[in-house]
Amino acid sequence: MIRRDKFLIGGQYVDPAGTELLKVISPITEEVIGEVPLATAADIDRAVAAARHAFEEGPWPRMSIEERGDYLERMIGLLELHIDEARDLQIAEMGGPLKLYGPQTPAMLGPRIREAISVAKQATLQEVRQGSYGKVVVSRTPLGVVGAIIPWNTPVAALMIKMLPAMLAGTPIILKPAPESPLSCYIIADALAQLGLPEGAVSIIPAGREVGEHLVRHRGVDKISFTGSTAAGRQIGMICGEQIKPATLELGGKSAAILLDDFDLRKTLPILERNSLTNTGQICIATTRILVSERRHDELVDALVERVGKMKVGNPFEADTDFGPLAAQRQRERVEAFIKAGRDAGAKVALGGGRPDIAKGWYVEPTIFTGVENDMSIAREEIFGPVLSIIRYKNEDEAIRIANASDYGLGGAIYSADIARGLAVAAQVQTGSCVINEGIPGGGGGPFGGIKQSGIGREQGLEGLYNHYYLKSVTLPMGVEPILEAAE
Repeated sequence: MIRRDKFLIGGQYVDPAGTELLKVISPITEEVIGEVPLATAADIDRAVAAARHAFEEGPWPRMSIEERGDYLERMIGLLELHIDEARDLQIAEMGGPLKLYGPQTPAMLGPRIREAISVAKQATLQEVRQGSYGKVVVSRTPLGVVGAIIPWNTPVAALMIKMLPAMLAGTPIILKPAPESPLSCYIIADALAQLGLPEGAVSIIPAGREVGEHLVRHRGVDKISFTGSTAAGRQIGMICGEQIKPATLELGGKSAAILLDDFDLRKTLPILERNSLTNTGQICIATTRILVSERRHDELVDALVERVGKMKVGNPFEADTDFGPLAAQRQRERVEAFIKAGRDAGAKVALGGGRPDIAKGWYVEPTIFTGVENDMSIAREEIFGPVLSIIRYKNEDEAIRIANASDYGLGGAIYSADIARGLAVAAQVQTGSCVINEGIPGGGGGPFGGIKQSGIGREQGLEGLYNHYYLKSVTLPMGVEPILEAAE
């Protein structure tokens, strides 16, 4: 049992306002593996008050990016001592395989931090433009207090993606980890508590949905950053719209992989499997609609079924496991309901479709459907599990039409022996990010986010940093040249 009894509020550990505990259940054993305090509205109020003081009166937003980056550089050394612990906690609390968290965790706690610092140092925070009647000083000014809501599927990575740009921009941030996976986030909180940050700069507070909504509605919060389901994002967007409060919403996906007729099967197969089934399919950018030409359909199906059928479902702590359990019992029930709906609609199960012979844990078999039409629920709705739909197309134009006939637009992939052809097709796919062949999904270091019901705004890169500023234009009298040092 792992027990935590405090929250990180304003960079310091404090006692919670309430007494209720959040029990963390392992999806591997279905047993309680940890307890943390469950936040109340009073805890959020305290964190917002500290953040507001930091923003309005403290040094944090008035430091340079370099000065704030120095704190993060020091944090790397603290985090590197606990990489194995952070990795194992994520596996234990949400069931993702070691194959994912083994490489991802050290990358997020070292190289990704350095990358964020490097990108931030390239930011243009002030420039002079020629206006209609004189010079205009255009500046980016820290926006205010940020409230961030973290998903359960990649807890450390998601937390860092939201925290790093906020810290570098000087916007105090209050992070709410998901109730399913709060334990690993305490590793980040421990490091922050040792940094000696200006009071109020960062808070990490596990909470449920109602307290999360209190954070969103709080008038002391100037911006919301949310990653999660489209349904929850729609509600958050409505609240922020009522308050005229900016929001970055990274929501669901139903991404398409288009295999053009000239794709190399041997090279494509492992990449397709990685992009479609990583983290047991519990990843927003998974390409779960596989579009393949009629001519090469049977060839692909046979090869994909053979490959996935040999992959291991089991204990995610074992190095050779490919698929762990789903993160929650309700998630398994959701996935199984979609599998039934696919069968009922007339799609054929080419692989899987049931539960593996494992006594405990919320496991499902990786499942591949053929005979899928794009209007079936398994092709239109985000399942968030290891379920693939293979869809035939007649020609390239039809493939693009099928890919775009979706309420979502988050990820995507094009597989082709001709990179120029792949780029031309990618340009026509309506999505926020796309990969060609073995390209890195999720923006690859560029801005990441979605269109349509996949969200609003962008994270990562300079665009993710700039989301934490507002633009200000200061116009000068005709003939006056600005002195930028005085304007900073």
